[in-house]
Amino acid sequence: MKAETFLPEDYSPAEDEPFMNDRQVEYFRRKLLNWKAELLDESKHTIEGLQDSTRNIPDIADRASEETDRALELRTRDRQRKLVAKIDSALRRIDEGEYGYCEETGEPISLKRLDARPIATLSLEAQERHERREKVHRDT
Repeated sequence: MKAETFLPEDYSPAEDEPFMNDRQVEYFRRKLLNWKAELLDESKHTIEGLQDSTRNIPDIADRASEETDRALELRTRDRQRKLVAKIDSALRRIDEGEYGYCEETGEPISLKRLDARPIATLSLEAQERHERREKVHRDT
């Protein structure tokens, strides 16, 4: 197992350092792990809230409103569940040394893009091409 990389509290990846050096990798690993922990914590609170709020509401309008709120909450949690899977995939790519590189071109993904969307698998250019192809197929 690798020794833990020291990372200053105020560290931010910079373009003038080697791409995906130990500090950048550790920065993104921690960012992904913190994001995952937040999502799992929110999910736990949702489950507890849903269990606590199972009660019989006599008024039909109130019951419908609560059912709508629950459905919305469950859809949100489902999106977050999928996001956790993407975070796990990004963490796996870090372990395999593939993180930060475009799956399509093999080129580095910009640090700004990775900082904004740490689960990105495509460079901005490859993502735009992918979305254009999707739009063409959708429109035909």
